[in-house]
Amino acid sequence: MAFKISGLLAGLALSTAFAASALASDLPSRKGAPPAPVAPSITWFDIAVSVKGMTDYNFRGISQTDRKPAIQGGAELQFYDNLVYAGVYASNVDLATSPPAEIDFYAGIRPKFGPITVDVGVWQYYYPGEKAYIDTAGVFWTPKNTDFTEVYGKVSYNFEDKLILGANVFYAWDWLGTGASGTYAAVTAKYNLPFLEGLSVSGEFGHYWLGTTNLAIWSTVPPTNLPDYAYWNAGVSYTWKNLTADLRYHDTNLSKGDCFLLTADPRGITSGSGRSKWCNPTVVATLSFDITASSIGIFAPK
Repeated sequence: MAFKISGLLAGLALSTAFAASALASDLPSRKGAPPAPVAPSITWFDIAVSVKGMTDYNFRGISQTDRKPAIQGGAELQFYDNLVYAGVYASNVDLATSPPAEIDFYAGIRPKFGPITVDVGVWQYYYPGEKAYIDTAGVFWTPKNTDFTEVYGKVSYNFEDKLILGANVFYAWDWLGTGASGTYAAVTAKYNLPFLEGLSVSGEFGHYWLGTTNLAIWSTVPPTNLPDYAYWNAGVSYTWKNLTADLRYHDTNLSKGDCFLLTADPRGITSGSGRSKWCNPTVVATLSFDITASSIGIFAPK
């Protein structure tokens, strides 16, 4: 009899345990519902500031400072996470038309599609206070105004922040005030080296197609077919916080005579050689400082 009672009690205990387990499975979890996804913050407005010092201002293979150092700086307004931008940039120069500086104004859009970035805009090159270069015989060697405007399109693909490949096209309908068209197209590459954060190698290969000068604009010089040329650069750079040091080799396939034709280098005029070294191979060292207002808490999203 005792055996039957103990067996009955054991069965009741086991069934009670199963019932409790079943009831517990119906209870809501103490963890609660998963948190709602947080929408990514947007920087509606930002300001980017850049300052550079370099041993030579080299623009597409041609020295703009007669192989002397340059100081550059600019500011860029950025809207809606840098989708739309507008900026101003300036540099000292040493050119045949003797402007005290080059001042650039630009604006555009930079939409991103995953790893792809597209950049389309317009760039105005302004050289204040310049004048035509006239030799002692009264021959005009340059236009009196070399301001010009470019429209451009760029595209780049970012391979997981390791390799960035790009392609760019720039077009000017009045290159340096000569009336000639100018189209520059280039491919670029940058590789972030894996063994040291901030260290990268990069390069560019491009080609400049230049048209024919306009007699109506450059009245004392007959129409001239300006020479096309290839340009390339390669270098290494290291970024630490807001500072970047860059060492870069620049070169073109221009002869000294063709270089003079594009630059009107005064040294080639006064010497009577009709030649210029402004397009020769060169190595340029650059130190730059870049910062945005949002990075120091100004205009940053809350």
